[in-house]
Amino acid sequence: MEAVNLSDGKRLGKVCDIVFTYPEGKVQGIVVPGAKGFRFGKADLFIDLKCVKKIGVDVVLVDIKAAPKSEKKRGRWEDAPPPPPPPPEYGSRRDYGEYE
Repeated sequence: MEAVNLSDGKRLGKVCDIVFTYPEGKVQGIVVPGAKGFRFGKADLFIDLKCVKKIGVDVVLVDIKAAPKSEKKRGRWEDAPPPPPPPPEYGSRRDYGEYE
């Protein structure tokens, strides 16, 4: 089902998961992926059950006052940390004259 925000009319994405409490079996809320894919990760948006206003046949209407903005990433290595510096034994470079 598609999740739509009532406050601004934006599509939040398709509902990919429902969160339950373990022993009681009560519904806590739903999860909408924030990025492309269906993995539960940091970019996913958890919508509390209090914010869900109406569940229809093909859409879930939610009321979130400040919906998060999705950020597009350019490359998958963009957020990777820089490589570590070389070990101390390789600190100085040799001249090509040493190899002759």
